[in-house]
Amino acid sequence: MLDKLASVSVIARTGFLAATLCACAVPAYAAGFDKPVLLALSEIKKEELPKAAETAPAKPDEKAPAGATPPAPPPPASETKPATTPEKPAAPAATPDKKAPEAPAAKEGDAAGTRDNLALPNVPEGSAPPHVEYDVTKLPFPVQKMRELILTAAKSGSLEALRPLIGSGDDVTQLSLADVDGDPIAYLKSLAGDTDGQEILAIAVDILNSGYVHLDAGTPDELYVWPYFFAYPLDKLDAKQRVELFQIVTAGDYDEMKQFGTYVFYRLGITPKGRWRFFVNGD
Repeated sequence: MLDKLASVSVIARTGFLAATLCACAVPAYAAGFDKPVLLALSEIKKEELPKAAETAPAKPDEKAPAGATPPAPPPPASETKPATTPEKPAAPAATPDKKAPEAPAAKEGDAAGTRDNLALPNVPEGSAPPHVEYDVTKLPFPVQKMRELILTAAKSGSLEALRPLIGSGDDVTQLSLADVDGDPIAYLKSLAGDTDGQEILAIAVDILNSGYVHLDAGTPDELYVWPYFFAYPLDKLDAKQRVELFQIVTAGDYDEMKQFGTYVFYRLGITPKGRWRFFVNGD
C-alpha cells in the first residue's frame, strides 16, 4: 500500500513540474514572434546583410531633407553651345583622267577690260592734253627697232617692203577699222591716190617723224602712237602744234576734224614689245 502511495506522489510531483515548465515556456515562445533573435556579427552571413536603401528621386512638391546637397541648376540658355553648322560638302575632286580645259594664252593687248579697238580715237571731252615726246631714244628698244624698220621699208618706195612687217594670222597689223578681205598690200594700194601706193608710204614717213605719245602705261592697252594728235584735244592745239598738224593734213581736213572733235587721219601704233599694232585711217 505504501508503495502505491509513493508512486502516486512521484507522478503528482512530476506532473506539477511539467505544468510549471510549460507555463514558463509559453511567454518566452510568444515573445519570439515580437522580437527578432539577436545574433552576433560573426554569425550573420554576408548575403544576409541589409542592402542600402536607394534614394528615391524627390518629387517636385517634396522638400529635400535637411542637410542634403541641392542639385546643380541647369546652365543658362546663353551658355548653351549652338549646334554646329553642318559643313558644306567638299567639291568633288577632278577625275584624274579628265583634265580641265586650259585657257588660251593671253596675247599682248588681250585682257578683261581692254578697249575693243585700240585704233579708235579715245580723247574724253575736257581731258588734259597728254605729254608729247619727240625724242625717239626714249622709246623701248623693240619700239625703236620696229619704227626704223617701217621707215626703211616706206622710204624704199615699194609697198611690198612692208609685207614682212605687217605679218599674218592673229598677229597681222590692223589696216582698217573694219575687216580686211584679201591681200593686205593690195588693200593699202587701193587706198592710195596713185597706182603704186607711194602716197601711203609717204604718209607713214611723215607720221613716224612727228611727235608721239605713250598711252595706257602698265596696262594691256599700252601703246606708243604717232602722231600725238591721236590723243590730243584739237581745241587745245597751239599755233606751233597746228603747223605740225598741217604737215600731215590740209586746213580743210582740220576743219572737218573739228566737227568730230578729234584727229581722224592716219595713225600708227606699236606695242612695248615691238609689235606693229595698227596703221589706220578714219573714225
